[in-house]
Amino acid sequence: MSRIRIDAVLIQAVIAGALSFAHLHDLAAAAGQDGWKAWAYPVSVDLLLVAAWRRMRTTADNRAAWAWFIIALAASLGANVATAGLLDLGNVPAWLRILVAGWPALAFLGGTLLVHSPAAVPTESQPVTAAPLPASSEPEPVPDVTVERAPEPAPKLPPAPAPEEAVALAPAPVSAPAVTVPPALLDHAQKLSDSHQAATGARIDAATLRARLGVPAPLADAITAQLA
Repeated sequence: MSRIRIDAVLIQAVIAGALSFAHLHDLAAAAGQDGWKAWAYPVSVDLLLVAAWRRMRTTADNRAAWAWFIIALAASLGANVATAGLLDLGNVPAWLRILVAGWPALAFLGGTLLVHSPAAVPTESQPVTAAPLPASSEPEPVPDVTVERAPEPAPKLPPAPAPEEAVALAPAPVSAPAVTVPPALLDHAQKLSDSHQAATGARIDAATLRARLGVPAPLADAITAQLA
């Protein structure tokens, strides 16, 4: 158990409290409050001071606590000054009697407001909220990756006719033989065409397809004609 250390500040507080208590009693008695009522006035003033002081310690920016503290302090200082010879205690004015008579109700109102009003939560006890996570940005579009396979060997074209046969057949026009496109080569060409159209917005032409596949011009033309 901690022991109370008696020092100059504690002695000064006791002296100031006793003198203020006596001055409030004398002023209340001079204003017509005799007997136990005169002793209750100093207690009422001191309790209001304590309530306002405790509320100010809880929330320093509470204007109501400061207002009631100043009211109670003015009552205490006023009694000290009035009983110092500036006021005739044998002939107290009517307005002072009214103030003394109305003090209990005023002190009760102030004490009730100070004690039962909700106090703001101290800043130290407020929970620390986690910083909001940044909004997730939209994923960057993945560039199109074109995988080119090795061109398949082009089918062998039929051998050109001998000069004699060409001369013999010259009078009768013969249509060029149809070029057969292997399905695997057509599928690969379709993928190249889709990739080219996605990149440029236009269909692939025969020259570009020929360069990509490495096939002869007739075969490239036949593949281009069969692409969707």
